[in-house]
Amino acid sequence: MKELALNNCRLDGRYDITEPLGRGSYAEIYIAVDRMASPQSPHSNIVIKALNVHLQNDLDVDLERTLVENFQNEAIALDRVRHPNIISRLGHGTARDLRGTVFHYLVLEYLSGGDLARRCREKSLTLSQALKYLEQVCAGLGFAHKNNIIHRDIKPQNLLLTKDLETVKIADFGVARVNQSDSPITRVGTNVFAPPEHSPLLSGMTDTITYTELTPAADIYSLAKSAYVLITCESPRFFSNQPITELPFAVRQEDFAADLLKILNKATQINPAERHQNVNDFWNDLSKLKKYTDTGDYITKITPKLQTSPQAHVARGYTPIAPQKPSFNTSRDLKLKNLPQLANASPVISLDARRNFNPIQNNHVNGNLNQPPNPQPNVFENQPIVVDKIISTPKKPQKFLKRLAIFVILIGMFTGILFATHSYLSGLGILPKFGSLFGGKTGTANTDVNLRSAPNANSDRIGFVTKNSRVRIVNSQNNWYQIDVIEQGRQVDGQTSENHGWVNGRYIDSE
Repeated sequence: MKELALNNCRLDGRYDITEPLGRGSYAEIYIAVDRMASPQSPHSNIVIKALNVHLQNDLDVDLERTLVENFQNEAIALDRVRHPNIISRLGHGTARDLRGTVFHYLVLEYLSGGDLARRCREKSLTLSQALKYLEQVCAGLGFAHKNNIIHRDIKPQNLLLTKDLETVKIADFGVARVNQSDSPITRVGTNVFAPPEHSPLLSGMTDTITYTELTPAADIYSLAKSAYVLITCESPRFFSNQPITELPFAVRQEDFAADLLKILNKATQINPAERHQNVNDFWNDLSKLKKYTDTGDYITKITPKLQTSPQAHVARGYTPIAPQKPSFNTSRDLKLKNLPQLANASPVISLDARRNFNPIQNNHVNGNLNQPPNPQPNVFENQPIVVDKIISTPKKPQKFLKRLAIFVILIGMFTGILFATHSYLSGLGILPKFGSLFGGKTGTANTDVNLRSAPNANSDRIGFVTKNSRVRIVNSQNNWYQIDVIEQGRQVDGQTSENHGWVNGRYIDSE
């Protein structure tokens, strides 16, 4: 087992690795600072999830390919289920560590509020707080199921909170089932929370328990076990791979105990067909517990129209637009023997400086990694070491490269001027936003809603969007979406014809 050498590094000239966050069976997690982000940005601190196939002791070609494919599938799954209550992927890349080991990585948003398991350990949740978090989890999980993604590892440790503890997001789609028709059903998840369909605890009992298809009911089982933790602050370890048949003694005295037990028992049945078949059904039952909460805030805000589906909570910094899709390769596909070996170097030594090292003085350039370079490059304390992005050495004449660099700079300056001009004109409303030009993300209005001139309820009403209208999301700010109305759900006489403005994000179901 060999860990990546990434401590005190600058990754791809952009991400400063600050500290390790954790390690799994195939990946290492780090907290990093994005040097290209504003300090006020909600994504100035990010998470680097680095794939390390060498954490597997018996690595072979087939296993490495499987790990790389699973890593890429995690990115694809995150992009397919981009939702306010699911952790967002911000980017990806391929680089070398300080030893020259090639690795792929994902850039994820950093949720500094910790996970719900820790929150329950530190402070018991009220029923109202637990239901608030569970509604958000149901909203995100229901959206994932709608897009044919089954998470397969729902547990409190994978439910992360924003810094203000108001928004919860589902994380770790590393074992998610991207295609429900995939077979066979592999044994994954955590014993306490995993359903019998794919529980590691039952890996030796497949001769007596057979499941031919994995359905959303598998995640609902795990979600019910997680709800048990959030509401009771106790672990359901006594009900591993079994239905929940009783509650902790302290909770049995509560008015809601009988109703809660009935809901959790149904959701954790051994036979998937006897559980709730979709997240909406589970939430409809669970939301009835709100009548037992101490405050009447929910009833006051929602009456007279109760929501029939769990509502998302949009945190600052969320956008429905996904980054570029990654395409990762195995070490064999990368043909590592044809790429230059990179040595440990200080931040003052650039990539060009490394290429100009004298091979006689620096024998690592010739591929001899067993001997240290001579002389050793200076490494300064408390400064990040640059970890370079994988690129191949161009073999163009130097004169041509200079001309090419000048041409690229001129093109960049011209593009920057055009972008600044467009941003100014779009801010005045003369030109559409870039999101509108390139399509953006579409959605559907789930109710009749006013179209406003700015992202707040006090701004001027400039139009009207009817229920089931198709819209294109071109921008987002806090809990508001800026939209273009593609097609009204119905014709309404006497309304203005404006079709571009702001609406609250809760009234738009993104696709």
